[in-house]
Amino acid sequence: MFLVLVVTPELREFLARARGGSVRLIKVRIQDEQLVLGASREPEKSWDQDYDRFLLPLLDDQEPCYVLYRLDSQNAQGYEWIFISWSPDQSPVRQKMLYAATRATVKKEFGGGHVKDELFGTVEEDVCLLGYQRHVSSCSAPAPLTLAEQELRRIKITEVKTEISVESKHQTLQGLAFPLQETAKRALRLLAQKRINYIQLRLDVEKETIELVHSNPTETRDLPRRVPTDTPRYHFFLYKHSHEGDYLESVVFIYSMPGYSCSIKERMLYSSCKSRLLDEVKKDYHLEVAKKLEIDNGEELTEDFLYDEVHPKQHAHKQAFAKPRGPAGKRGHKRLIRGTGETKQES
Repeated sequence: MFLVLVVTPELREFLARARGGSVRLIKVRIQDEQLVLGASREPEKSWDQDYDRFLLPLLDDQEPCYVLYRLDSQNAQGYEWIFISWSPDQSPVRQKMLYAATRATVKKEFGGGHVKDELFGTVEEDVCLLGYQRHVSSCSAPAPLTLAEQELRRIKITEVKTEISVESKHQTLQGLAFPLQETAKRALRLLAQKRINYIQLRLDVEKETIELVHSNPTETRDLPRRVPTDTPRYHFFLYKHSHEGDYLESVVFIYSMPGYSCSIKERMLYSSCKSRLLDEVKKDYHLEVAKKLEIDNGEELTEDFLYDEVHPKQHAHKQAFAKPRGPAGKRGHKRLIRGTGETKQES
């Protein structure tokens, strides 16, 4: 049974300070049954340029260690980090087991919300920059499915199709919201200031974020070419036009979904994220959307179509209700109306 290792006060203080972004790399070792700071490096260049020249010289082929390496990307917690567990083949078995048993303690002490990726290595090829890039690629690739798993997946898709109705969709997907990446936020701010006139956004299904595709200057005649034919997109377009003698600039939201060529998962995610995105755009960026459109191909986006959608024609007069005429040439049967003490005949 392993001892519960303690983190030295010096290491705890250093970890707290390092989360602010002033440190690129932290090496943690076990010494005298304590977790201690082994080494650290401050950033000099970009994360990938610093990576191999900072990390590899600190790896001992006889002794395990933990390495926390800071990326340049950030999430809601702050900077994102890679948590590397180094356990070389030549190190003693007891050391390997001790480090394996303590990994969760180090991660918890540092803060799991800051850790974007975890990497394990026994040789340099596992944890060098190329090894990390291979790790990221393998994680993003779909795992191969056995025949049984493929059949189970088909069953689940069938269940999704049958269970999602008008009532259940509102309940189950209403709260789904992917966070906007920083480039997308910046583009929305520029659109609100009318410094740009077009934004195209996409969902990163793996990262569960909303990314900016581009914000190239776009005229109305360019819109059809902006709509992809093989993948869904969200578009915001500043529609500049005249209406009844007034010059107007109306923000139009376009949700393009190219038929059923997309996967069911994509269709569900884009559909369910749409309302929360529009709520955020209105609340946080003060963008008033004049019209929301849903299309399956860009050919629909003509000048006339946009104008009619933003300014729908109103019917000025309602057709009066026409009272049906009675049967031609017939007055109906005569009735007898009997009064008190008399008899009258009415035709």
